[in-house]
Amino acid sequence: MLYTGAGLATLAAALLPRLLDRAPISMPMLFLGAGALTFSVVEPLPDPDPVQHSSVLLHVTEICVIISLMGAGLALNRAVSLRGWASTWRLLAITMPLSILAVGLLGWGALGLGVGASVLLAAALAPTDPVLASEVQVAEPAENPESDEDEARFALTSEAGLNDGLAFPFTYAAIAISVAGAAPSGWLAHWLAVDVAWRLVSGVAVGLVIGWALGKLFFSAPSKKLRLAEHAEGFVALAATFLAYGIAELIEGYGFIAVFVCACAVRASERHHGYHQVLHRYVEQAERMLTVLIVFLLGGAAATGLLEGVRWHEILVVGVILLLVRPLTGWIGLVAGRTGPRERAVIAFFGVRGVGSLFYVTYALQEGQFSDQATVWRIVGLVIIGSILLHGLSASPVMWLLDRKRRRKARARHGDADEAPHMPV
Repeated sequence: MLYTGAGLATLAAALLPRLLDRAPISMPMLFLGAGALTFSVVEPLPDPDPVQHSSVLLHVTEICVIISLMGAGLALNRAVSLRGWASTWRLLAITMPLSILAVGLLGWGALGLGVGASVLLAAALAPTDPVLASEVQVAEPAENPESDEDEARFALTSEAGLNDGLAFPFTYAAIAISVAGAAPSGWLAHWLAVDVAWRLVSGVAVGLVIGWALGKLFFSAPSKKLRLAEHAEGFVALAATFLAYGIAELIEGYGFIAVFVCACAVRASERHHGYHQVLHRYVEQAERMLTVLIVFLLGGAAATGLLEGVRWHEILVVGVILLLVRPLTGWIGLVAGRTGPRERAVIAFFGVRGVGSLFYVTYALQEGQFSDQATVWRIVGLVIIGSILLHGLSASPVMWLLDRKRRRKARARHGDADEAPHMPV
């Protein structure tokens, strides 16, 4: 029965993205529903309780996130720069801190959580997700980098690639508060020196070094036998992922940041080579399989007790997070940027939450001493499920309309639809 289900799920993971290409429904939505239905009807199945199986959940979500970060970095055609990545820097420097502040205040004021649990909730829900947001992100690397991504997809992809790692300092702050108390004298100096400065800098440094070294090996090794780009070995993407992540974690840096920076460095080493597509397709397939498993189990957990005891004011808080906090803070962050009003609205709205949030909650609850664990799990579970449904229903039609408007505007101005992806709308 398990093998049959695994076979059907694998086949569905291959077919559904193509069958649902323009439908207002996403693959995660279907597997979320399938998980809820399966665990409600089929007996007996193991309890998918995330608290009971926290160690397994931690490592499965960890692997899924780092693989998706590698895919996101490889997919970006645009070279890293202050001007070219202006939307990304705005989302990270303005939108993310405002979002953390707003969610933290909601946790403390509306939900009655303690300070540590409120900071944890804010940190866990801060990163947008590179796993569940494929419909609104860059599809794959282009051999011609001049065929740049449209601003909405680029901003959402690059933001998701970096804010997964940037949420970690706030997670460590929540853990420190839960152990040492809210008084900053007990944890602030260590947090600033180690959890912010050292871990961020070392994560970036490891990513740059590993990415540079692998780029040399892939594309310009003296021996053709060592030049892996000539052999189109896609699974080497996993080597890059695990090397960057493992070395960064060994020196207590942020592995999430190291993986994304490594992917960007590999991409920068030779932008015109088709090997990037081979690498990206391999990690995309691995990511899709892990996503199916995690979302299926999330649906099962929701049906078997994860959301037990949910109250109306908690549902209201979840609605505020999805419909007000992210859209409003996203708009504020981009208001003086290079995006047009429609692109700005799309970027602000599609702050998809997902697997990264599950990882952060699981990690923090293992390391800290939180008294409001059930509430934190309910809110995070509701936000992820709400995001899967809300953004899954709207992603395809919204992006189709945005692309259509961009093509019309390009034809009206230049008579050339090929220029459409570059134009703000």
